[in-house]
Amino acid sequence: MSDRAFEPLVDPAPALNDEQLARAQRQLALPGFGPVAQRRLAAARVLVIGAGGLGSASIPYLVGAGVGTVGIVDDDVVELSNLHRQITHTTANIGLPKTASLAAAARALDPGVRIIEHNLRLTSQNAMEIFSGYDLVIDGSDNFPTRYLSNDAAQLTGIPLVWGSILQHHGQVSVAWHEHGPGYRDLFPAPPAPGTVADCATGGVLPGLCGTIGSLLATEALKLITGIGSPLVGRVLVYDALGASTRTVEYSRDPAATPVTGLIDYELFCAGKLPQPEQLAPEELVSALHSENPPFLLDVRNLDESEELNLRGSHHLPLPQLEAAIDAGIELSELPEHVVVYCARGPRALRAAQLLGERGITARYVPGGAPAVAELAPDLTESALPSQSGKS
Repeated sequence: MSDRAFEPLVDPAPALNDEQLARAQRQLALPGFGPVAQRRLAAARVLVIGAGGLGSASIPYLVGAGVGTVGIVDDDVVELSNLHRQITHTTANIGLPKTASLAAAARALDPGVRIIEHNLRLTSQNAMEIFSGYDLVIDGSDNFPTRYLSNDAAQLTGIPLVWGSILQHHGQVSVAWHEHGPGYRDLFPAPPAPGTVADCATGGVLPGLCGTIGSLLATEALKLITGIGSPLVGRVLVYDALGASTRTVEYSRDPAATPVTGLIDYELFCAGKLPQPEQLAPEELVSALHSENPPFLLDVRNLDESEELNLRGSHHLPLPQLEAAIDAGIELSELPEHVVVYCARGPRALRAAQLLGERGITARYVPGGAPAVAELAPDLTESALPSQSGKS
């Protein structure tokens, strides 16, 4: 399987203009590449999920290589804490949507490339429609629900998925293309139990790791588009930055795997078997906060996130501290019987609400998190966390 080659994914575009040829001189000189491969890149449509560490590293290489259309999916904004590793974003762009920031950088690199901004969160409701407009998808997301969603949507639409993940000093890259080999679910049939795998916010990430894995993602995409080399279909490349080492692990389809026949609720799929709390839509929370009896708000984000954007009246308890307190058997006497939990998007709030539910506290979580509420009601937000005695 390691030496397997594939037919080019994309038919070539018409003849290139002089500027395109001049930009691609160093690629055209590659053995086995040539003008036809470059025309395939010009005709290709690549969707990148995530405009963070991996997306901001892979998109410049896609654009520089001459990929004709690049779509970017992300619903986040640029924050100061991003910049140590998401180096395509800039200090001047703090507060801007990441899609807009990355699109501007891509257009500055090559104004002739078509950049499509999808400033939204990928969901089961919009994934199929979005994927249908592209030849290939790169998943550089940072959470398990999106990874499983991307795999399933790519499989159902019949297009290859190049995926990567990073944490601390390690990274992984592979290609899931169900028509020709195994997918993400064959390697990871079930998501890890909530709270057992740290994310970059809690576990950290070495900055250069984003560049290494992001460039590998772009390279796999170029190989698939042009038909050169042996893509990582049925193989996962594992990179250890501290050891400066790589290894490749082969894997195959799981004959006992449940067939993917449609998209599901991936937040619940990745939430495990803990109690499933109710959602409180952002617009419902806005109405409740404007009422005479506003709910008890619990913010489970990290402190730096809360300081940048906070909902007025919130009580702050980061998810890792909540998990540690529950593991230690500490009573949560400061919390009332009914709370509303929020984070930056929803997954951490869902996890916190589940844990609180096990302790007899009725907790609802807000999908979309603080940014969704802030967009509806800026008057309910503030830029710094108020002093709160007795809060962790």
